Amino acid sequence: MLNDTMAPISQNCSDCPIRHRAVCARCDADELSRLEEMKYYRSFEAGQTVIWSGDRMDFVGSIVSGIATLTQAMEDGRTQMVGLLLPSDFVGRPGRVTSAYNVVATTDVVMCCFRKKPFESMIVRTPHIAQRLLEMTLDELDAAREWMLVLGRKTAREKIASLLSIVARRDAALQLRGTAGPLVFDLPLTREAMADYLGLTLETVSRQMSALKRDGVIELQGKRHVTVPDFDLLLEEAGDDSDGGMLV
Repeated sequence: MLNDTMAPISQNCSDCPIRHRAVCARCDADELSRLEEMKYYRSFEAGQTVIWSGDRMDFVGSIVSGIATLTQAMEDGRTQMVGLLLPSDFVGRPGRVTSAYNVVATTDVVMCCFRKKPFESMIVRTPHIAQRLLEMTLDELDAAREWMLVLGRKTAREKIASLLSIVARRDAALQLRGTAGPLVFDLPLTREAMADYLGLTLETVSRQMSALKRDGVIELQGKRHVTVPDFDLLLEEAGDDSDGGMLV
């Protein structure tokens, strides 16, 4: 069930930083009013579990701020990180009773949640919400397929560059700006989390980050404040080209 340890947060849709990318992006004023009646905000501290695999889900929603991970546990207790949830990403599936994965807050997270049954009814009555949700789901599917390539065929350096390109592009999209010129963002993952997600050792992640910095692909202030002077160069290091690359 939904983690109830944090107090609800009040926020208006008009002030929402992910509105232009969220499932409600094409809603008019009346539709937003109906969504207001079924929505609530929740916050989670870094390390908290938002939902456990197999738990009944009475909500769906979007990440407003912060980063969460999707993990799956095996019978012997080992866990594998299988996905990242970045701002504007959708959590939960209409029509699915339980969660297929653990959702864990990697950083402090704010979620905009909708009560599941009313949201499912609204999808039936509002085709463009269903269409937007379909588009987001297909983007997620494409990203998952691309990530199979990252994990299965790319070198350690390409894996690190690929992850940086995902975060850089998403940050630029949320800020409503393109990827031309220097991109500056805070990396939301620790080196340990990057190693877990990419299937690398901590030492390899640190070594490759240092190498990318030494070669001028990125600039680092501390361990997490990243500047990408030339996004096309980062894509080249990731093994992607400027008119293709990762979907976010």
